[in-house]
Formats: sequence, structure tokens, C-alpha cells
Amino acid sequence: MSDFSNSIAASTSGMRAQATRLSHVSENIANADTPGYRRKSVPFEVHRDGFDGPEEVAVGRVRLDRSDLDRIYDPAHPLADASGHYNGSNVDLMLEIADARESQRSYEANLKMFDQARTMSANLLELLRK
Repeated sequence: MSDFSNSIAASTSGMRAQATRLSHVSENIANADTPGYRRKSVPFEVHRDGFDGPEEVAVGRVRLDRSDLDRIYDPAHPLADASGHYNGSNVDLMLEIADARESQRSYEANLKMFDQARTMSANLLELLRK
């Protein structure tokens, strides 16, 4: 593969990984008030196609946050136990918003890299035609 193809493949895999991450962040935000919901996160891993292929970003298995769930006092809630408490979620909205911003900016950086590699490749082909 050429260097242009390698950079396009790397930036594409980065965009795909950040889109997956943003999907899970959105899911976490949507379920922030769901009783018993555990925050999901996705780790990134380095993946290489073949011996001399480009290093790409791959998404690992989805992880559930095993931190303690919030105990909420509401005796009128249908899930409340005898003491009037029930388990809320362990989603921290501030953390999710920060993750969403980081994911968006990383996606945009990969998109810019993709566009630069595409433009450079097109310019090179134009020079070779002359």
C-alpha cells in the first residue's frame, strides 16, 4: 500500500472508532436516569492488517462500569426496597459531555487528515499526468 492509502486507512479507522465511542456516550446520556443502568465504555486497540499494513484503530469489547450505583431515596418509587431506596445509574453527565467533546474533536481531526491525504493524492496524480 502507498503512504497515501495508509494514511487514509488510519484516519478512516479513527473516524469509525470515534463514531462508535460517540454512539455509546449518547446511549449513556439517554439512560442516565434509568434505574440500574451501568455506564458503557469502549477501549481502543491498535490493529494491523498483515505484516506491513498500516496501524489502525480498532474498537475493543464494550465494558460496563462496575462502580457502585447511586442509591436514591424515594419510598414512592415502584423499585424502592423496604428502606425506601433503589439503585439509580452510575452515569456522570459531566464525564459523558467531556467524552462526547473529545470524541467529536478526534473525529474532526481524523476527517481533516483524511481530506489532506485525499487532496495530496489527487494533486500527485495531476502532476503525474503532466
